[in-house]
Amino acid sequence: MPPSQADSVVLVTDSTAMLPSHVAAQRGIVVVPLQVVIGARSYEEGAPEATPQTIADALREWTPVSTSRPGPAVFLEAYQQAAQQGAESILSIHLSGEVSGTFESAQLAAREAGIPVLTVDTRQLGFATGYAVLTAADVLAAGGSAEDAAAAARTRAAATTSLFYVDTLEYLRRGGRIGAAAALIGSALAVKPLLALAEGRVSLREKVRTSSRALSRLEELAVEAAGDCSVDVAVAHLSAADRADVLVGRLAERLAVNLEGREVDLGEVGAVLGAHVGPGMVAVVVAPR
Repeated sequence: MPPSQADSVVLVTDSTAMLPSHVAAQRGIVVVPLQVVIGARSYEEGAPEATPQTIADALREWTPVSTSRPGPAVFLEAYQQAAQQGAESILSIHLSGEVSGTFESAQLAAREAGIPVLTVDTRQLGFATGYAVLTAADVLAAGGSAEDAAAAARTRAAATTSLFYVDTLEYLRRGGRIGAAAALIGSALAVKPLLALAEGRVSLREKVRTSSRALSRLEELAVEAAGDCSVDVAVAHLSAADRADVLVGRLAERLAVNLEGREVDLGEVGAVLGAHVGPGMVAVVVAPR
């Protein structure tokens, strides 16, 4: 799609940002997919063979599941294609470099792109990254520069609270994504962990005794994070639609003033994030506007 933003800046992100395909197309955002490996086969995130349900089933059945970043060559191809279509510069916004090498791949490709490429590490995941991307798109649509849009994306991401509950830490442990949280939880198998993104890394926020208590705390922490601000709110899940629906309803009611008529966004995480959190995960994102 030819660039339509000011000064022909093309916006690039990755598939973990959870942008609906129609939104990306409408805004002219290029989405570079990460890879998920199920058993011995590798798929691009979003492929029919790598749906959230496929990942949840594979994890439950102990089928080996892993993920990998797009290589620099994949980003370089995206950047060069944008340039061929008239882009004069590129703004590339991605998930936390602390949990994925995707941002590093974008940086490496930027050096070879032939046009200026500004890269942004949101230090966030999922909907939180997506909100930062859409904020950048708004700035570009209003005539702002790539630098203005990058600054707005970083500011939005830094102000965003990302919290999530998992039924088990096993999947995060397998992928090496929990670090200190594993030591804090120790062998307390009866404990249900509430996790957060802090400085781009997954960290332990609280420990509770039951899944119902964990979901109640997610609700309370989201309300606290919103405060008196105008916010966007999202709930994400993997194979936990009922839990997510309840949380959406509660937050829509309690944060109606903050939402100013907007709905609570709801979505199932894609294969890549799902591979690391496992079925039963519920997350909430609160992003001040």
